[in-house]
Amino acid sequence: MPEKSPTESNAFRKELISLFTGENAHAGFDAAVKNYPADLRGARPHGLPHSAYQLVEHLRIAQWDIVEYALNPRHKSPDFPDGYWPKSPEPPNPTAWDKSIAAFRADRKKLVVALEKYDLLAAIPHANNQSLASKTMLLIDHNAYHLGQLVLLRRLLNAWPEQ
Repeated sequence: MPEKSPTESNAFRKELISLFTGENAHAGFDAAVKNYPADLRGARPHGLPHSAYQLVEHLRIAQWDIVEYALNPRHKSPDFPDGYWPKSPEPPNPTAWDKSIAAFRADRKKLVVALEKYDLLAAIPHANNQSLASKTMLLIDHNAYHLGQLVLLRRLLNAWPEQ
């Protein structure tokens, strides 16, 4: 992947990283998962398809896949949709929640390092000539959608910090 060029806009790079990592117009990942009650991580209120654990795992898997797709020419994506969602609403063990959160944060950091290093608009040949900027915008959009679901789920379960 080409290194960033000296003429590339650092302002755009900073905005993209801020949108990806920050809490600009809504709660970010860290706020959405902070102090999430362990006994509610597998709960699915009536009519809702996913638990908090399933949403967090989906966010992790999708982000990992998109980051690897952009950065690793040998990456193979999971089958869609089954490979992107855990079957069980409950975490499989007491450490699964924390491991999922740590992996999400590690992949977020990996992408930020790439955003700081590489040309944001260069075509990535192994990624259908899409750019790192386009893959990051896809992640910003995808993460915001599912973080909204996670916050709403917390509110429905009376587990949002302000309640």
